[in-house]
Amino acid sequence: MALAQLEFIKRAEALHFLDTPGTGKSHLATAISTAAVRAGRSVYQCSLAELIEALTKAEREGRLAEKIRLYARASLLIVDEIGYLPITSGGTNLFYQLVNARHEKGAMILTSNRGFAEWGEIFGDPVVAHARLDRLLHPAVVVQIEGASYRLG
Repeated sequence: MALAQLEFIKRAEALHFLDTPGTGKSHLATAISTAAVRAGRSVYQCSLAELIEALTKAEREGRLAEKIRLYARASLLIVDEIGYLPITSGGTNLFYQLVNARHEKGAMILTSNRGFAEWGEIFGDPVVAHARLDRLLHPAVVVQIEGASYRLG
């Protein structure tokens, strides 16, 4: 309920919802996004794969800076499904350009079925991923959800 008060948006913090598939991470992100829209905030929500696909296309078309500005303008950016699909090094770099553009300027919610220790595998380079995690974890609230899958019930 505290997160639904949206104070994390005012503070431009990142929320991380972590746990195995089916435990409600995306549902929580959507519920918070609904509260944010009702409060008059702008929200953009997509999967990490969709985000990287859009950034890659914009880069190819020479519109990357414009696309990053578009994503950076939203009060809240929700990036869902981090860790479900592998990311190329080019995709990783594009994602972190966006993260850097939003750092301490706009709130984010990130959902993942993998712990931070595994993000090096997701983003292809453990050393680079660790250094870049700093931007995603400061300032941040990490919610480790524990429980059985609602879908497998």
